[in-house]
Amino acid sequence: MASGYNVGVVGATGLVGQEFLRILEGGGHPDLPVATLRLFASERSAGQRVTFRGQTYTVEVARPEPSLFRGLDFVLTALDDHLARVYAPAVAAAGALDVDKSNAWRMDAQVPLVVPEVNPDDARRHQGIIAGPNCSTTQMAVALWPLHRQNPIKRIIVDSYQAVSGTGKAAVEELRAQTADLLAGGTARAREYPHQIAQNVIPEIGGLKDGDLYSEELKLIEETRKIFHVPDLAISATCVRVPVLTGHSEAVHVEFERPMPPEEARAILAAAPGVALVDEPARSRYPMPLDAAGRDPVYVGRVRRDPSHPRGLALWIVADNLRKGAALNAIQVFELIARNGWQAGARREAA
Repeated sequence: MASGYNVGVVGATGLVGQEFLRILEGGGHPDLPVATLRLFASERSAGQRVTFRGQTYTVEVARPEPSLFRGLDFVLTALDDHLARVYAPAVAAAGALDVDKSNAWRMDAQVPLVVPEVNPDDARRHQGIIAGPNCSTTQMAVALWPLHRQNPIKRIIVDSYQAVSGTGKAAVEELRAQTADLLAGGTARAREYPHQIAQNVIPEIGGLKDGDLYSEELKLIEETRKIFHVPDLAISATCVRVPVLTGHSEAVHVEFERPMPPEEARAILAAAPGVALVDEPARSRYPMPLDAAGRDPVYVGRVRRDPSHPRGLALWIVADNLRKGAALNAIQVFELIARNGWQAGARREAA
């Protein structure tokens, strides 16, 4: 489409919506030229003005009505789960393609769950809605998929260290406020988390589910299986919130079908799309959230043999959770759809 696409963002004033606009503002995505832009948010945020490429836009009040989204080609919804369940069908019923960043649609059998570097063909069968994975799932999938293609993975053990921006603006401000209070000799007050997050780590993300797993851990397990098309893939996850503003980190132990030397894994990762290999431990060079923040790649380092298993490797994976974990992945999905002419599809009716 030479003149560009009509793009909407629902949740435009949130962290993911802002990152989405920031990435498009920076250019570098020729497959998603923007002809018009419409921004939506709650009544509390409606009326705010946002500058994009030198033009000022007024944020509109979001309503889950197909008529509001008619004329748009692509819409990003970055909303709570219960809102996403009514907004995504309304967007699809309007004839637009929605990439939804909530957990509402990820495990729906009729909705593709897409990471373009991993399972791009799944996007072809959309019905107006494509789910974006959880941010911690996305970075692990990008890093492990090229290894899995060469040597099937039989088991994954992952421990995540997740930044507070994954919770939202209020959690970011809480970490900042708690840090300031503690430095001033005061007391840190916890609102967004069950405990103080400053100078602490909390092994709880999401609600507690069956098997004493928190929901974030279930997401890592179930979403990875769906994206990889391996429904019985053995995965164990422990997810931890850490006092970092931006950037999720993961310690991953992988069991393969056959032994894989670290040198082979490094060569595969160095050539993999979306991956940046930073692996010189003797020089203290390895991925860190401070370096990944504001950047596109999924960074991988500390690639080494797992001394506990003859077919095992250990890796350290880091990425900007707002960028590749959310906003950039959505942009790449839109580009994939546009590049292949996959916009058309059976549409869901609005609820």
